[in-house]
Amino acid sequence: MQGWLWLLVFGGFFYFMMRFGCGAHMVHGGHGGHGADGHDGHGDQRIQMDSAKDPVCGMTVEPGRGYSEAYQGSEYRFCSRNCLDKFDADPQHYIS
Repeated sequence: MQGWLWLLVFGGFFYFMMRFGCGAHMVHGGHGGHGADGHDGHGDQRIQMDSAKDPVCGMTVEPGRGYSEAYQGSEYRFCSRNCLDKFDADPQHYIS
């Protein structure tokens, strides 16, 4: 019984760290990771043209990564849920 309790505690801790800790950046677009993914300026030009700039933090968001939201007829892309939440709180601050 005590083994199951520790398994649940560890599982809860793991979930919390992946959702809100450093693992969240790896799953939702990331703030690091330079090199082969085109952030060093030597990547595929097609990827560079399709990428978007996060209006909150200014990070480049590659296609298929991060979050997106339509606002007043335009699509905005965000590197993380945190940036999306900041945009939702005051969109006029970030698009002006």
